[in-house]
Amino acid sequence: MTTSTRGATRVPAVLVLEDGRIFRGRAYGAVGETFGEAVFSTGMTGYQETLTDPSYHRQVVVMTAPHVGNTGVNDEDAESARIWVSGYVVRDPARVPSSWRSRRTLDEELAAQGVVGISGVDTRALTRHLRERGAMRVGIFSGNALPDEGTMLAEVRQAPEMTGADLSAEVATTETYVVPAQGEKKFTVAAVDLGIKGMTPYRMAERGIEVHVLPATASVEELYAVNPDGVFFSNGPGDPATADHPVALMRAVLERGTPLFGICFGNQILGRALGFGTYKLKYGHRGINQPVQDRTTGKVEVTAHNHGFAVDAPLDTVADTLFGRAEVSHVCLNDNVVEGLQLLDKPAFSVQYHPEAAAGPHDAAYLFDRFVSLMEGQRA
Repeated sequence: MTTSTRGATRVPAVLVLEDGRIFRGRAYGAVGETFGEAVFSTGMTGYQETLTDPSYHRQVVVMTAPHVGNTGVNDEDAESARIWVSGYVVRDPARVPSSWRSRRTLDEELAAQGVVGISGVDTRALTRHLRERGAMRVGIFSGNALPDEGTMLAEVRQAPEMTGADLSAEVATTETYVVPAQGEKKFTVAAVDLGIKGMTPYRMAERGIEVHVLPATASVEELYAVNPDGVFFSNGPGDPATADHPVALMRAVLERGTPLFGICFGNQILGRALGFGTYKLKYGHRGINQPVQDRTTGKVEVTAHNHGFAVDAPLDTVADTLFGRAEVSHVCLNDNVVEGLQLLDKPAFSVQYHPEAAAGPHDAAYLFDRFVSLMEGQRA
């Protein structure tokens, strides 16, 4: 990625998809060029949490909502220390933010962090194209001296694909840190950081859990050195088929019978640990309005998603695994994609979506309470 931040608003920009489709607009954020996987997010709010979600590493995010930037950028809502998206695509950026919490414009924040974006694009047409053709590599080019279309397309096709990408260690913490429990400490949880969002350990801390966040490369010995009552595997970017170390680590946890909870990438890791395969979705689920049914209760939840891969597990039968019986606990009502797994003979479960509600609805907050119940049961 090469960037400049001077005078982006009137600078021409071009978006080039790997199948040759081209969209023209104006630079938004930094000026330069960037590459990644083109994906779309259906959330109408919460763009700051989206931008700072490490699961979006190496992805160019297309916002389906036409008007973006209304509330500016504040210093409270970021889910990590930086913006992780490799590029940003909007149709109609707000000219002036309107929020008492705003500290700067979204355009200014993108430019300050060197994130190349494009505005003035027909994002409806772009989204329909990605739905029909699938997520694909993309490049955004901006500046007064743009390359010719053939050169831009060749550069896009040379960019790495998401399939086969091992990215979790690139976004995870390199040193263990602790998020203290709020109020009385009830439990200790070892959280494996595969790209964790800041709100996730906060939600556990609200429930009296002291959370030790460990690097993605942590060993079994390092994991159990904190004497955990439970183990958590976080969300994160990349292809789960490459995540051999997290899979081996999770299998060690399952063998010991420690209560276990995984979300998003953690769900895919549990799937692999149980012997199921994973596969790449055509265009993935991203946004804060995805309907999921909890099969254990029959309840339908509106949930927050950010994933391009899924677990290949049987929807309607209980499967025998190395760690006992397993079943699909949650399913997406849009396309029947597996959205959750649970073991029937060990204290372990996972979901494919984001129950921490940052940004997003609060329908799935009960999952943290379910994790607490597992740890209470184990202690009893």
